[in-house]
This record gives sequence, structure tokens and C-alpha cells, in this order.
Amino acid sequence: MTVALMWEARAVPGRDAELLEWVREQWLDGEPLRREIFGAREDRVLVITWWDAPFEAELPEFPDPAPELVARPVHRWRFESLEVQPAGA
Repeated sequence: MTVALMWEARAVPGRDAELLEWVREQWLDGEPLRREIFGAREDRVLVITWWDAPFEAELPEFPDPAPELVARPVHRWRFESLEVQPAGA
């Protein structure tokens, strides 16, 4: 089973570059199948990691950044892969 962990934070206005740099410097205990970093409007940064593990498995989570970098608490979600469709399918 593939489990995706999503981590999303909203930077204090004007500090999105610092938050992005902080995210890039984070290392997890364990090796995900994949790790992808996204940026969005309103100074938001999203990280998705994919793991080959059961849904309830104990997996390494991204930590919380320093409070002065974020405008609100970090949001976290866990999903299990239900279907994969190749491009053009």
C-alpha cells in the first residue's frame, strides 16, 4: 500500500522564501518513495511524501517550523493511494 503524507504551512507574509528554504533543509528518518515540494499563493508551502507502508504505520513527519516563520499552525493529512492512472489514460 502507498501512503501519502501531506504537510502544509502558511508563512508569515514576505517570509515564504525562508519557509521554503527551511523545508528543503529538513531530513526525515527513513526514505520515502518520493518527496515533492509545492508553493502556492498566500505564502503557502506544501510537502507530500509517499511511503510504502500500511495506512496506520508510524511514519516520520515533518516537524513544525519556528513560530516566527508561520502565520498559523501547520496542517497535516494522511491519505492512502486508491488508484494510479498513467498519463494519457
